[in-house]
Amino acid sequence: MLKKTNKIRFQLQQVGSYLSGMIMPNIGAFIAWGLITALFIPAGWFPNVKIAALIEPIMVYLLPILIGYTGGKLVFGTRGAVVATLATTGLIVGAEMPMLMGAMVMGPVAAWLLKSFDKLITGKVPTGFEMLVNNFSAGVMGMLLAITSLFAVGPAMEYLNGLMVNGINYLVHHQLLSLISLLVEPGKVLFLNNAINHVALGPLGIEQATETGKSILFLIEANPGPGLGILLAYTFFGVGSMKQTAPGAVIIQLFGGIHEIYFPYILMKPALILSAISGGIVGILTFSLFNVGLVGPVSPGSILAILTLTPRGDYLGIIAGILTAATVSFSISVLIIKFSKVSLEIAVSTKKQMGELKRVSKPSKSETETTNEVKKLKQTSEFPEIVNKIIFAYDVEIGTSAMGASILRKKMQEAGMKIEINHALIDQISKDSGTIIITQQELTLQALKKFPESYHISVVSFMKNMEYDALIKKLS
Repeated sequence: MLKKTNKIRFQLQQVGSYLSGMIMPNIGAFIAWGLITALFIPAGWFPNVKIAALIEPIMVYLLPILIGYTGGKLVFGTRGAVVATLATTGLIVGAEMPMLMGAMVMGPVAAWLLKSFDKLITGKVPTGFEMLVNNFSAGVMGMLLAITSLFAVGPAMEYLNGLMVNGINYLVHHQLLSLISLLVEPGKVLFLNNAINHVALGPLGIEQATETGKSILFLIEANPGPGLGILLAYTFFGVGSMKQTAPGAVIIQLFGGIHEIYFPYILMKPALILSAISGGIVGILTFSLFNVGLVGPVSPGSILAILTLTPRGDYLGIIAGILTAATVSFSISVLIIKFSKVSLEIAVSTKKQMGELKRVSKPSKSETETTNEVKKLKQTSEFPEIVNKIIFAYDVEIGTSAMGASILRKKMQEAGMKIEINHALIDQISKDSGTIIITQQELTLQALKKFPESYHISVVSFMKNMEYDALIKKLS
């Protein structure tokens, strides 16, 4: 039963990771669209009709095409991206609404079909005709998929999107939208926060914002209040290392917008999920009461980013929603932490549950088998003579991987070293020589199999820096 649960959780994380992998590289375009909307629409801070004319083309054409292109590239490189773009264009023309969700479907599907066709004809093309066949196969398939999207997929996605919009509207009109926190908050702790925010709620929020100028859906996952309340409760009433680290986590979560930082604190005491859910419900109720929303998606979920995308007249309601969510979450968390009968020793040991929830290696393998396989694979890689770059590879921990890269970058600067340090989705890393890949333990086996020629460092947490000190010593 446990293996089956782990397998389902693993599959959900993989799907969420892949979907968010289409959105996250393009999040800058989403933010640009939101800023243009906030500043230059007639009700914005600096109304400008000419600049505001950019809003519809970006939303209708640019954003779906970017998503489709990225999804196609993830599956089959540039060839897949080109065909995915053609299929996405058919969606746009065939529907009367933004095809963001349609692009998430057709982008990868189009690239997969081209990839399958290429495999089918491998070795069967006469010598000298390879380029001709490659170009015409991509062109013909792109044409067929664009036409299919125009007449079939576009209208179908429009119908499905309409059903979801009607469902959200029903919840809003019947004062039930807050109940969505029953799904969102547990999903966030399973590290599906990016998928929830940008894949599930983002497209619907953009459509709503296009019609009304703002959307409450942008606030549901991004609200820092529930996590803030939990971290404050640990700050004042926690014990041991969790109490010591909580104040720093408050700053990272509230101002940096890295919500992943508070997930381990919930996993230490799973009952705290009640605090997050309650805070989320009260926050959404407050937002609804004040009838507020944001003009675009927020990433990361920082209070600074939220206030930047807040339309004029909504600041009071936005701040009230965050504060009430934090207050309720804090109050319930204090009761759970203060009167919990779980000893500190047991609580610390349960931190290992975080690794279980983030597991991405095959769940059917035992811990021993996995560890032995990792050791065996690591023996085949040698520390590079010349290190060109260091990459923090992630699948769902985008926030903590960015922070890990920042920590190592600062240490490198202090040591007088200049090496390129980045963080990237594991599926988007290029196979370059002289690369060191740093992963959390749960992702190490997958990274070793995917990049056997690279040197790998496995860490328990991207926030721990002992391994970074050892790496700097080795480099020097």
